[in-house]
Amino acid sequence: MKIAVAQCSSIRGNVESNIDEHLRFIQEASNQGVHYLVFPELSLTGYEPELADELAFTEGDVRLEPLISAAKKYNLSIGVGAPLASKGLPKIGLILIHNTGAVEKYEKMFLHEGEELYFSHGDKHHLLQADKYTIANAICADTVNPEHAQSCFELGANVYIAGVLVTPTGYTKDAKLWSHYASEYEMLVAIANYSKPSGGLATAGKSAIWFKNNLIAQVEQCEDAIVIAQARGDSWVGKVHKM
Repeated sequence: MKIAVAQCSSIRGNVESNIDEHLRFIQEASNQGVHYLVFPELSLTGYEPELADELAFTEGDVRLEPLISAAKKYNLSIGVGAPLASKGLPKIGLILIHNTGAVEKYEKMFLHEGEELYFSHGDKHHLLQADKYTIANAICADTVNPEHAQSCFELGANVYIAGVLVTPTGYTKDAKLWSHYASEYEMLVAIANYSKPSGGLATAGKSAIWFKNNLIAQVEQCEDAIVIAQARGDSWVGKVHKM
């Protein structure tokens, strides 16, 4: 089993170009034998809250077809970030596309300050089973609300994975929490951050994976890369694959 996060960038509001970039990462992840690949928060549109309503994705959205085809062709599942159409304000979503072509969604449960002007929040955790692993999906501010990770653990998760946009000023504090979850719950914790600024916000990069008490892989700075964790018995080993 190989689980990975993509550190990539997005062009403001240009869904077509962003999908092309996702396809580049998906193909390379497949070459590396990855089974599940997660992208940063709102990766299909960029972190652009004011564009969320007009760009929001719906169930069965035709714009997802290239990603569905790629997931089936390359035999891996992917989690992409996008605004999701909803009654009232849209949700910040993760669209999970299985290697079978089946599509599910997770809606961010905890909003960052200011996001409530553009988004409403979800109210259900999302877990998926992959081999012997129970993977809990999260999005950015979910991960800095400890009750989210604790609830996922109590639901049986042994992998906690999230797409984020974290700035240089916030990274150190947030990373301490991510590391704590890995140690406290003895789980794999993986974070996909942007490689370039988005929505006028700088990014720290440094996408990373922790397992138990160890940081097993981390991108050094803001560069395009795939961070991969591979299961080895009851443990995990990590590596960074630069794009």
